[in-house]
Amino acid sequence: MYKTIIKQISSLLIILGGVMLVPGLVAILYKEWYSLLGFATSGILTSGLGYVVYKLLSKAQEPKDQQSLIIAALGWLSIIIMGAIPYFVIAHITPLEVMTEFIPAGASYSESSILNFKNILHCIFESTSAFTTTGLTMAYHEPSVGKAILFYRCFSQWVGGAGFIVMALAVFKHIPGQSAILLYGSEASGTKLKTNVIETARSIWKVYFIITILMFFYIAIGTYFILPDYPLAENLFDAINHAMAGQSTGGFSTLDDSIAGYHSQQMEMLFLLPMLLGGLSIPFLYRFIILKKFSEVWNDIQTRAILIASVVGGIVLSLLLMQSGTVLEPFREGIFQFISALSTTGWQTSAIGDWSDLSILFIVAAAMLIGGSAGGTVGGIKIIRALLLQKGLRWHINKIFLSENTIKSVKFNNRYMMPAEMNEELARSGIFTLIYLLFVFASTMLTVYYMSDDFSLADALFEAASAQGTVGLSSGISDPSMSPILETVYILQMWAGRIEIIPVLVLVRLFFYGTKARKL
Repeated sequence: MYKTIIKQISSLLIILGGVMLVPGLVAILYKEWYSLLGFATSGILTSGLGYVVYKLLSKAQEPKDQQSLIIAALGWLSIIIMGAIPYFVIAHITPLEVMTEFIPAGASYSESSILNFKNILHCIFESTSAFTTTGLTMAYHEPSVGKAILFYRCFSQWVGGAGFIVMALAVFKHIPGQSAILLYGSEASGTKLKTNVIETARSIWKVYFIITILMFFYIAIGTYFILPDYPLAENLFDAINHAMAGQSTGGFSTLDDSIAGYHSQQMEMLFLLPMLLGGLSIPFLYRFIILKKFSEVWNDIQTRAILIASVVGGIVLSLLLMQSGTVLEPFREGIFQFISALSTTGWQTSAIGDWSDLSILFIVAAAMLIGGSAGGTVGGIKIIRALLLQKGLRWHINKIFLSENTIKSVKFNNRYMMPAEMNEELARSGIFTLIYLLFVFASTMLTVYYMSDDFSLADALFEAASAQGTVGLSSGISDPSMSPILETVYILQMWAGRIEIIPVLVLVRLFFYGTKARKL
């Protein structure tokens, strides 16, 4: 069993090493030689280690059901730990005077944020936030880390968004059918775009790549017309990074104050589309773009729900901000932040720490906890589960008024279910939602205990929900000065949030009880 698990994880490390090498090309382009050395060393080490282990265990058995969940949990944990190596290496080999050169002229600070990555825990936090597509960061002055690291952060989000296991299935052709299905289901939604899982994985990456390229041109051209004086080279660099961060709903930015760094309402409006697209499911995007089923925009239950929720939720949040008087432009900030939270993108244009408690509680409950569409790159409970739970509640209430002998099927998401099947679906969604909320509750309590006195209970809930939902919006609690214990809690939350908790619980059960069945 353990050889099977280690073999599959090693295949992920081979891919991760290749991911680390790509930013080296950016380092060459911008003549960041120490960053190039850091990425080259880390990439070769990671891929080399993965390749050697994979070859040694080439005859290990293919994974079974329980093993696929453990591979998902340990595989992602290995990725975020090994993915931290470039930050740590670059921070220690780059001379201070070279770091200082990365600081933009006229900046209000004098130290590069690369210095924060001399702390290995900060490196793991950044890597976790990147690969889980969260967006919380220890590089609070982003431009001061250099172009190569900026690209690595967004590229990590882009790769992590579609999934490493999905990528492994697309790359390693020899994985047998049943094993491929189990591995795919452990990370993705389980929805097949093709009859073959390997072909499904490739279709996912095909759609993902196409939309990212389209968003690159959309952002670059939009920026050119909205900000004609913005340097073209910076425009193109920002566009490719923001296209990757937007499609993966990761929310990292190349600017010091996220999208607010443009100081333009038109630019904020421009970025609404990438966030909305990122919040949609990849199967829907496949049907819309590849199969040209344009009616799916309204017929797909999740897409319809996220569009309606974005409009209604954005208006309600704006009215709450207006009533509280805490922001100068409530509709501008309210609509952008609600869509950013619902899609779990995490681009920020508002000082959320200054909001009223009611505004914070609303965006947490109505957007961050729910998240976007299942089958996408989003975190949260997912819209499909929220819709199923409300459907189930109405169904149970209606049953009271039916006769005892009446058996009525339930229609949900263009599918008819008998009562037993509906109860099973409700039980799964309800249990997941309960566990999810317990994680957020526990993290909120720990945040209250370890956070600075400058923050409120609402701020603690917001930060905990942001980490668990891989949202990335921050009330200000997440920064290099935070408690190491709290930083570790958020790392674990982001990891669990990316793989939807259950694989983590399976791993914990394996750690304490092994593989033997136990009586309940």
